[in-house]
Amino acid sequence: MKFNIGKSGGVKGVLVFENDIKTEYLKYLKDKEIFSGKAEEVHYYIDSNMKEYLFIGLGEESKIDYDILRKTFYNVNNTLLKNKVDEVELNIPKLNNLCNYRIAQAISEGMLQATYKYDKFKGDRKEVNEIVVNYIPVSGKEERAEKGINESINLVESIFLARDLVNQPANVIYPETLAQIAKEKLEKNGVKVTIYGKKEIEDLNMAAYLSVARASAKEPKLIVMEYYNNPESDERFALVGKGLTYDSGGYAIKPATSMVDMFTDMGGAGTVIGAMNALSGMNAKVNVVGIVAACENMISGDGYRNGDIINSMSGKTIEIVNTDAEGRLTLADAVYYAANNLGATKLIDLATLTGACVMAFGEQVSGVVTNNDEFFKKLEEATFKAGEIVWKMPNIEYYKKMNDSKVADIKNTGGKFGGMITAGLFVGSFIGKEIPWIHIDIAGTAYISKSYGYLKEGATGTLVKSLYYLLSE
Repeated sequence: MKFNIGKSGGVKGVLVFENDIKTEYLKYLKDKEIFSGKAEEVHYYIDSNMKEYLFIGLGEESKIDYDILRKTFYNVNNTLLKNKVDEVELNIPKLNNLCNYRIAQAISEGMLQATYKYDKFKGDRKEVNEIVVNYIPVSGKEERAEKGINESINLVESIFLARDLVNQPANVIYPETLAQIAKEKLEKNGVKVTIYGKKEIEDLNMAAYLSVARASAKEPKLIVMEYYNNPESDERFALVGKGLTYDSGGYAIKPATSMVDMFTDMGGAGTVIGAMNALSGMNAKVNVVGIVAACENMISGDGYRNGDIINSMSGKTIEIVNTDAEGRLTLADAVYYAANNLGATKLIDLATLTGACVMAFGEQVSGVVTNNDEFFKKLEEATFKAGEIVWKMPNIEYYKKMNDSKVADIKNTGGKFGGMITAGLFVGSFIGKEIPWIHIDIAGTAYISKSYGYLKEGATGTLVKSLYYLLSE
């Protein structure tokens, strides 16, 4: 997709407000319940002179927001693609007193989101025709619009990177290939990517992480991504992503139907790599490290078992109640490493961690556990800007005690009640020092079963935008 600023030509885009239906043709469409100007409605029309129009519904102008623009212009591009249109003209006025920069950003993001396809393994895949978008903003705001569009291009590229990583099966994306892709994509943006193999991980005493990894024939890879671009700040953020490139459940084996999409269990890793790409791609003034403890949770004669007591990098011992509660074990060592070896001053971990989160929130809301309300408020502001949703769960002593073990320092599951919260608190207990921390469970949002808004079925790249907005400002 190519955007031209201030140029004209192509199918004429006509913005229509629900309470402003004036022409006879639009009245006819409304009477026939074909098009009424509601937000997200799009109607393609060719008149008797073979002139093409695209009617774009925006609802009531006083209710237009950036998410409505994303969803509407996602439908715009889908309509253009369906009708094999290769050029469109969009005259975009000031809408509901919204920022021209962000209007352009939201419109272009919505249109770009419609171009995503995951058909790498299809023999009959077809190329999507490239559409030229002639974007005409309010006079004098051309530079602002161009900057907004360029930012959305970078963000969507990073979201698509995360989606591609999560969508691909475990015989294609495994610890080594995940690490190599991170290195290939990020180092060209100035990110230092270091990949540690099994021997180096052993030297770091990451016993919990290695316990999960040891049954797999695929060697674990600790992926460390360092981007320091604000020498004037002592702040160092850490993004830690769960990197289970496949999860069989181990000896607590999953049913076959629950295992088929477990190549997506590295959704946290995909998000972190995507966010690092977005930040470095836009030269964000921030110091941030990304950490992924990548491995597979498999079964072998050497696999860890329910009932085992294992160690961790922090020195804290863990009773294994369930080998399918494995992601939190890899995160336990990864968050400790981020805080104590890399000097993180604030930390966010992201993981497709619990079915409990999916049961509570479905596929549109990510669950949060945090020890710092001020840090969470900033995240929440970033998610609002991104059009994504997080919800904070209670962090009280009641839930912490559910992780208590009679035979070790802690056990790796708190039981069936409050499972999303106890899992998050398990991870947080391994940081090793008092720093602001947010745990985000993306079990429902990282990979969705059906399309919603401008998100297609499959991997979503959720929270790449939110992390970018949080850390780049």
